[in-house]
Amino acid sequence: MKKLIFFVGFILFATLTFAQKEGEVEPNKIVEKEIGGIKVSGSKFSDDNAIISVSGLRVGNKIHFPGTEISKAIKSLWNLKLFSDIQIVQEKTIGNAIFLDIQLKEKPRYSKHSFKGVKKSYHDDLNGVVNRYITKGGIVSDNAKVNLKNGIEDFLKEKGYLDAECTVIESVDKEANNTIKLEFDVKRNDRVKVQNISFVGNNNVKASKLRKQMEHTKRKLKLFATSKLVQKDFEEDKKSIIKYYNKIGFRDAVITKDTIWRENDGDLQIVMNINEGKRYFFRNIAWKGNSIYESKMLENVLGIKKGDVYNKELLENRLKFSQDGRDISSLYMDEGYLFFNCDPTEVAIDGDSIDFEMRIYEGPQATIDKVTIKGNDRTHEHVIRRELRTLPGAKFSRSDVIRSNRELANLGYFNPEKIGINTPVNPQRGTVDIEYDLEEKPSDQLELSAGWGGGLAGSGGNIIGTLGVTFNNFSMRNIFKKDSWSPLPQGDGQRLSLRAQTNGQYYQSYNFSFTEPWLGGKKPNNFSVSGFYTKITNGNIFISDNVGYMSIAGGSVGLGTRLKKPDDNFIFNAALNYQNFKLYKYPGIFYGPNGELVSDGTFNNLNLELTIARNTINDPLFPKNGSRISLSSKLTPPYSKLGLTKHVADETIEQKFKWLEFHKWRFNADWYTPIVGNLILKTYAKIGMVGHYNSSIGNTPFEKFQVGGSGFNNRQLAFTGNDIISSRGYSENDIYYRETTSGRTQIPGSVFNKMGVELRYPISLNPSSTIYALAFVEGVNAWGRFKDFNPFDLRRSAGMGLRVFLPMFGTLGFDYGIGFDKPNLNPKTNKIWDYGTFNIILGVEPD
Repeated sequence: MKKLIFFVGFILFATLTFAQKEGEVEPNKIVEKEIGGIKVSGSKFSDDNAIISVSGLRVGNKIHFPGTEISKAIKSLWNLKLFSDIQIVQEKTIGNAIFLDIQLKEKPRYSKHSFKGVKKSYHDDLNGVVNRYITKGGIVSDNAKVNLKNGIEDFLKEKGYLDAECTVIESVDKEANNTIKLEFDVKRNDRVKVQNISFVGNNNVKASKLRKQMEHTKRKLKLFATSKLVQKDFEEDKKSIIKYYNKIGFRDAVITKDTIWRENDGDLQIVMNINEGKRYFFRNIAWKGNSIYESKMLENVLGIKKGDVYNKELLENRLKFSQDGRDISSLYMDEGYLFFNCDPTEVAIDGDSIDFEMRIYEGPQATIDKVTIKGNDRTHEHVIRRELRTLPGAKFSRSDVIRSNRELANLGYFNPEKIGINTPVNPQRGTVDIEYDLEEKPSDQLELSAGWGGGLAGSGGNIIGTLGVTFNNFSMRNIFKKDSWSPLPQGDGQRLSLRAQTNGQYYQSYNFSFTEPWLGGKKPNNFSVSGFYTKITNGNIFISDNVGYMSIAGGSVGLGTRLKKPDDNFIFNAALNYQNFKLYKYPGIFYGPNGELVSDGTFNNLNLELTIARNTINDPLFPKNGSRISLSSKLTPPYSKLGLTKHVADETIEQKFKWLEFHKWRFNADWYTPIVGNLILKTYAKIGMVGHYNSSIGNTPFEKFQVGGSGFNNRQLAFTGNDIISSRGYSENDIYYRETTSGRTQIPGSVFNKMGVELRYPISLNPSSTIYALAFVEGVNAWGRFKDFNPFDLRRSAGMGLRVFLPMFGTLGFDYGIGFDKPNLNPKTNKIWDYGTFNIILGVEPD
C-alpha cells in the first residue's frame, strides 16, 4: 500500500513539473500578461474602436489570470444593450504578450415599420411618433417598444380615441440580414365623445356662455365641432373660463374641482365646480411717477372710469398694448421711452371696489443705434431699408416699428407671418438695436391658362391661350450682368410684366409694363411705362368682303409719389395715356350718345389720369385690418371748347369722336375689420361715371362701364376701352342690356354703382399657398345717364366663394352667387338654382 501511494505521488509531481515547463498557470498563482493587440469580430453596425474603448481594454495594459479585467470588459459591453452574445478569447500569445479577440453577436436592427388598423391620413403623423423613439438601423429595445406603444396610443387619444390599443409585433425582415421590421397593430375602438359639460356654482353666468369659452372641448351636440377630450386642451379651456370671469369683474373666480366619468355607452360627462366670488368694480385710480404726461391725459387714454366693472384683460391692454393703439405704453414708447414701465398696484379693496395706484417708471428716451437685416437672400438691402421708418440715430418709436413691419409685408417679397423684429437694448448707453429677421417667399407669377371666347359676335367661340409672366422683384440695372441671372436679375424691387393672349386669327392681345417704385433711389417716386396691342376679328381673311375687326394700340407713362400730408399713407399718381381705336364692320358693344351702334372708324384717346389713394392694410394677400381708398379721374382736353375741333350737324360718329373728349371719375373703397380671431369683415363701395364737356357732342362711345359676369370671361375686353365691373350672381347680359332680335345684348353704362360686404376666413395663411373662404352679399347696377342714377336701385346677390393665392400663378378662385333680381325669372315658376351663376377667377381679382 505504501508503495502504491508513493507511485501515485511521484506521477503527480512529474506531471505538474512538466506542465510548468510547458508554460501553463500554476494553480493558485496569478499570472500577469500584457495586451499585445485587440481585434473585434462580428460587428457590422458598431465601430470597432468604439467597442474597444467601451470595453476598457487597451493595448499595453496589464491583465491578470485569474483577474477581473475581462469580466469588467464584458459587463461594460453588455450595458450597451447592443449584443445578444459577447465573448473575449485569447487569439494567441507571443512571449508575455497576449492577443485578444472580442467576438460579438449583434442584436437585430430596425429596418422598417407598417401600420394596421389606422387610416392613411394619420400615417404621416404616426411616422413622426415612431421616428421620435427609434431610427433606422437602431436597436429595438423593450423600452423603445413600450415608448412606441404609448406614443401611438397618446396620439390617438388626442384624436378622441381614449380606448385605443396598440400592439407592437416584431418579425424578421428577410430583405436584409440581421434586421427586423415592426408592425403596429392598432385598435382605435369607438371615439369617446363628450356627452355633456355642466357647471355647479355658476350663479351669474349661464352654462352656455361658459361652454363658448371652451375652444377645444366641445359637447357632441355642438354642430360642426369635433367632440373629444384632450387633457392638455381641457386645462387650457379651464383657464379660458377663468379669464372670462376676470373680464366681467369676478377677479377671485376659481374652478375648485372638475369631475369626469364614463357613462354606460362610453361617452363622457364633465362637471366643473366654480366658486365665482363677488363681482368687483374699479373705484379710484391714482398715478404716481409720471412727469412727461399729466394724470388727466393718462386717464383719458386709459379710458377706465370709477364704477366700471373690473376687467383685468382690459386693464392690461390699456396699459401695455392695444390693437387700436390706445394704450399708455404706446403713448410713451412713441416718444422714445423704451424703458417705460407701469405697474398697476391694488392699494385698497373696500367691499366690491378696488383702488389702484399706477406706479410709472418713465426712464430715459432711447435712441436707435444699429438697424440690421437678416434673411434677405434675394432682395437687395437698400430695397428693404428705404421702406423702414426706424433709422439709426433717430428716437425710438413703437409706431415706427409697427409701420415698418407693415411696409415690409406689403412689399410682397417676405412671409408676413415670419417677419421677426428684435429690439435688444443697452440701458447703460440708452440705445436700442433693431433687428429685422426676414424670410423670402416667391413673388414672381406665371400665367398659363386656356379659356373659351374669342372673336366678334356671331363668329363663334374658340379656345384662348394665355401666357404671361410677372417679375415683382426685378432688377433692370443688372440685366447685362451674367452673374445676376438666377434665373433672372432680381432684388431691386422693380416690376416687369409681359403677357400674350391669342386664339389665332380671331383674337390677339399683347401687353407689357415696367415699374420703378423709387425713381432715382432717394425718394418714393414711382415711374411706370406700359404698352399694349389688341385685335379682335370675325376670323375672315382680310381680302374677304366679310372681314370685320377691331384693333387698339396704346401706351402709358406714369409718375407718382408718396405724400407727407395729411399723412404718409397717401400716394398721388399722374399718368399720360394714349389709345388708338380702329373699327371695321365691328358689331360690338360701342354705342354713340343717341344709342347708335359704332362699328367703323378710327378714334384717338389722349387723356391725363390722376389718382390719389390711401392704403393702410397690413397684408396684401389676406388683409386683417386697415383700408384701401382711391379717387381717380381721366381727363381729355376739351377740344371742342378750345376750338381745336370743329363739328357740323351732319357729321358722322367717326368725325365727331376722332379725338375723344370726356371726363371720367372712379371712387373705390375697401375696409377690413377683424371680427373674432381671423374672421374678417370686408366692406366695399365702388362708383364711377363718365361725362362730357359739350352737350352737343354727348358721351363718348368708349371709356364706359360694362357691368355683369365675373370679369374673367370677358377679360380680353379690358383692352377695348371699357372698364369691366364684375357682378357675382349675374351674367354679362343681366344688368344693363338692350333687347334685340337675337336676345339680350350688354350695353356699357355711363354710371355704375357697386357695394357689398364679405366675411372671410383663412384656411391657410402659408405664403406659398394662401387660401381663404368667403361669403358675400352685394349689389350693383349701371345706368346710361347720370340723371337716371339711383344708388339704392341695385341688382342684389349673395353667395359663397374660395380664393387660392399661389405665388407663381396669382389668384385662383370661384364664386357661386344667387342673383335675386335676374330678368325674366319668376320666383313662383323658377327654381332657386335658376338664379345662380358660377364664376371663375384666374390671375387677378376682378373689380
